[in-house]
Amino acid sequence: MEVILSAVLLLIGLVMLCFGGNWLVSGGVTIAKKFRISNLVIGMTIVAYGTSTPELAASIAAAGDHSAIILGNVIGSNIANVGMVIGVAAILTPLVIQKSILRKEIPIMLGVSALLVLLSIDGELSQYDGILLLVGLGIFAVYTFRNALKQREQSKDDSDSGKNNVYVKSIGYIGIGIIVLYIGAILTVDNAVIIATEFGLSEKIIGLTVIAVGTSLPELITSIIAIRKGHTDIGIGNIIGSNIYNILMIMGVGAALGGVLITADVYVDYAIMIIFSISLLIGLKTHIINKPMGIILATGYILYLITTFLK
Repeated sequence: MEVILSAVLLLIGLVMLCFGGNWLVSGGVTIAKKFRISNLVIGMTIVAYGTSTPELAASIAAAGDHSAIILGNVIGSNIANVGMVIGVAAILTPLVIQKSILRKEIPIMLGVSALLVLLSIDGELSQYDGILLLVGLGIFAVYTFRNALKQREQSKDDSDSGKNNVYVKSIGYIGIGIIVLYIGAILTVDNAVIIATEFGLSEKIIGLTVIAVGTSLPELITSIIAIRKGHTDIGIGNIIGSNIYNILMIMGVGAALGGVLITADVYVDYAIMIIFSISLLIGLKTHIINKPMGIILATGYILYLITTFLK
């Protein structure tokens, strides 16, 4: 009975993460557009940060006693973002990639992934490692801010009517989104731990699968909606930005709060995460991620989930 109740609460928590992330993104995008920021930059910054907030909230809730969930959540979410989100989106609509900016961001994503592996060699992400990752986040934030200034659209929004109401409503969405995310994160982590213990699953596997998929739902929903509306830049930028933020911000905060232990088997998951990321370089060369490649990514992710549960 306790397991059924935990499963229901876990589902409620995941739904809250999804809705909270969407409200946060909606408010952030509205404000960003008022500053005439391009779609690609919005995807790389406001949307990416917003859709990574569920991972951040879940990791903060798991910090200390459940560090394995943080590790599994970050790695699993980054794999899910490419395999599940981009895979499903490409199956629905071919994704055209701009080489002008993504030529820089994809290598940055791979470089950040390599940094995570290097910091893990000693078997632990210490608090000092966490601070280093957060410094990297600051550097990336400065880079994206300067990029936003360069990419700022020249078109002016001359409509000032209701401007204050728009800001108030957007800030309200952001505030409500943060509260819902926080409550959803606590429900998700606490009940995932109960289920993991009951079925003899490790917290890392739960983090790699259930929590990773759940906290990646905002990326999936946001990217598909954006891509279906013709805003491919927002969808692709969202995934690349989210994967960078997941490592620098989520793992950085988690490690800085209490350290994260690294087990030997996690290097297999590291390798899979990097392989999925490298697959985007193929899209970079051809400037398009088509339906067959989407099927390959989605199938690869399903196989990864199956093998993870069978470990």
